[in-house]
Amino acid sequence: MKKFDLELAVGFFMIIGIICLGYLSIKLGKMEVFGDEGYEIHAIFSNSGGLKSGSSVVIAGVEVGRVKRVVLDDYQAKIFLNLPLNLKIQEDAIASIKTKGLIGEKYVEITPGGADELIKPGGRIRDTQSAIDIEELISNYVFGKI
Repeated sequence: MKKFDLELAVGFFMIIGIICLGYLSIKLGKMEVFGDEGYEIHAIFSNSGGLKSGSSVVIAGVEVGRVKRVVLDDYQAKIFLNLPLNLKIQEDAIASIKTKGLIGEKYVEITPGGADELIKPGGRIRDTQSAIDIEELISNYVFGKI
């Protein structure tokens, strides 16, 4: 009977450990398991510059959301953003694709506008600025086009 109690206790602690490891993996990976809380809007860019799903959405240097997905729509990049319910974006806001550092990861920066009209869930940010292509800038400089 004593051996059975020991095996039961070890099994119980193993299950608890696996559950904790799974929880940490999800939280550190910044993934959502039980659905996204918030609403979705989209923006259309002529060049996504390597932006990927899960990239940050930033306002004033503060991470406020995530890029849900990036799809090709009529030869342009259509980027879906997931934002929290308490965050309201004005109609004249500007979405830009930026890079952290010189060759760091890409993220979407939203510059708020001053309009009274707000973008409704499922709506679109109309003003966008595509990513700057560093390689193109360097090649233009090297070949004297600048």
